[in-house]
Amino acid sequence: MTAAWRTALLALLACGGICAPLHAAPPAAARPSPVARHADFQQATASGQARHVADWVVDSGDNAQQPFIIVDKQQARVFVFDAAGRLRGASSALLGMAIGDDSAPGIGSKKMSAIRPHERTTPAGRFVANLDKNLKGEEILWVDYDTAISLHRVVAGTAREQRAQRLVSATPADRRISYGCINVPIAFYENVVSPVFTGTFGIVYVLPETRSAREVFGSYDVATREGAVP
Repeated sequence: MTAAWRTALLALLACGGICAPLHAAPPAAARPSPVARHADFQQATASGQARHVADWVVDSGDNAQQPFIIVDKQQARVFVFDAAGRLRGASSALLGMAIGDDSAPGIGSKKMSAIRPHERTTPAGRFVANLDKNLKGEEILWVDYDTAISLHRVVAGTAREQRAQRLVSATPADRRISYGCINVPIAFYENVVSPVFTGTFGIVYVLPETRSAREVFGSYDVATREGAVP
């Protein structure tokens, strides 16, 4: 990350760190528009919770005019939007095998072999994300640096995990197999995620599965707020 990008990220986060995509509070200037705005899912099928959060993001401007991703844990799917809230692509995804919305304390510094099954969660929340390299020099989208959560191309894993086969399963529960990271098909990462986030940072919204979206994000129902036009 260049010095200029570090400075820009600092301004957005308003915190002391310089390289870690962290949980970030919504922009102070985010306000509902006079006329309700909605995310454009095009022809994609999405859950009510995914639409609720994506609409709120677009209507409130919570994404700070940056591209954003909705990670729907209950459906094990991801939706990638440009800064204007237009869907650029949707895909199934592999997520943390454990049900839960919080990361185990200190998990970011643990070796993978030491992470117990019940600790393998994909934490819910709002994260400032950017493209970077992992220790192998491969491009990934860092979601939460402190807990070592990223969105990346599907990895082979073990023969028992059958990650490639799980990605195409129609059953969301089959796609709960990772240690917490978000695995997507190789072509989807290279043709959608990487181009959308190249040269910019963005926001990743990981939807909760044990709490409500309103608790986690402070979101509101765009279609029913005062003055809204469905």
